Amino acid sequence: NGAIVDITVNGEEAVQAFRVALRKQQPYDLICMDIMMPIMDGHEALVEIREVEKSLGITGHEEVKVIMLSAIDDASTVMKAYYKGGATSYIVKPIDSERLILEMQNIGVIA
Repeated sequence: NGAIVDITVNGEEAVQAFRVALRKQQPYDLICMDIMMPIMDGHEALVEIREVEKSLGITGHEEVKVIMLSAIDDASTVMKAYYKGGATSYIVKPIDSERLILEMQNIGVIA
């Protein structure tokens, strides 16, 4: 039961990869995305991902789980990730594997 992982270098690529996965009927279970990225930042990418889901009737518990990652630990950035973008979780960097695994368990992606 290994994981299939796609890696992108900017928010625009992340949105495109998300669309391709949906088109192939292989939707993501989890997206881990940095806020600070070139071309399109994580906030913008998450808003676009949620808009794609909404246009396809994907809502609530059917939405992809998204963990936003950032070195930014201020309240306005965290609020923007949760309330504007619909992030499932937010982790401040640096991140260790134990913290990431615990968060994935907390949001129900792994047991």
